Amino acid sequence: MKSKIMKKNMIKCAALVLTIMTAIGLAGCGKNSKSDLEYVKDKGTLVVGLDDTFAPMGFRDKDDKLVGFDIDLARAVTKKMGVKVKFQPIDWSAKEGELKAKNIDCVWNGMSATPDRQKSMSLSNKYLKNRILIMSLDPNVKVNSADDLKNIKIGTQADSSALEAIKKSDKYKEFKNNISEYKTYDEAILDMKAGRIKAVAIDEVYAIYNNKNKDKLYESPFNFGADYYAVGFRKGDTKLTKEFNKAFKEVIDSGEAQKISEKWFGKNLVVFEGYDK
Repeated sequence: MKSKIMKKNMIKCAALVLTIMTAIGLAGCGKNSKSDLEYVKDKGTLVVGLDDTFAPMGFRDKDDKLVGFDIDLARAVTKKMGVKVKFQPIDWSAKEGELKAKNIDCVWNGMSATPDRQKSMSLSNKYLKNRILIMSLDPNVKVNSADDLKNIKIGTQADSSALEAIKKSDKYKEFKNNISEYKTYDEAILDMKAGRIKAVAIDEVYAIYNNKNKDKLYESPFNFGADYYAVGFRKGDTKLTKEFNKAFKEVIDSGEAQKISEKWFGKNLVVFEGYDK
């Protein structure tokens, strides 16, 4: 009986020691782990994940140089933060995974601030107001309401803000079979030239760039409404997001953000809004 009691006491003591050691170990890990802000500051570089085919936000020019509105803006904001910027092209559909794996520090490339992304990322303030337009090479193609989409084939980029807006339409189930998805907006426009679709659902920022540099597109009266862009950071650690917002506000207040916007769009599309509006 006595030996059984001693054995039970030894087991209890061993369990207690293990619990204490685990707690000490976890506390040690907590002290050694860095916030994302400390992680970025220590290495001196913010790694930006982007789709390098999305003009005019971030894309390759004729000399294969990375240019665009978000590229210029990222350089200005990171300068205020006191770190360098590195641009890392990624598979856009794998952006959340790239972020979690720490292959990149943020996603910054005309990314819509959707409710789903608010759940999966720590989003910066909304920094640009965009609209999702329906446009055609043919000025006679007019979409006056979502009902008209039941009788017209349109295309858009897969996994884009435009596609997200389309799927939110109350009429989506009625016209979804008329929607074709493409890897890029350029591919959709090429298919429109070939006559396989009549129009494209497209980001206003891309339409502005396209009309300035490529084929003239004509806007339909109906559109899918406003869309706001934000920068996505890792979920759960808001220190880097707050530091980013602070630096971004400084770039806006200095007038530099407006100059960058006017350079790419011919007007100021920059905003700075939280998520209580």
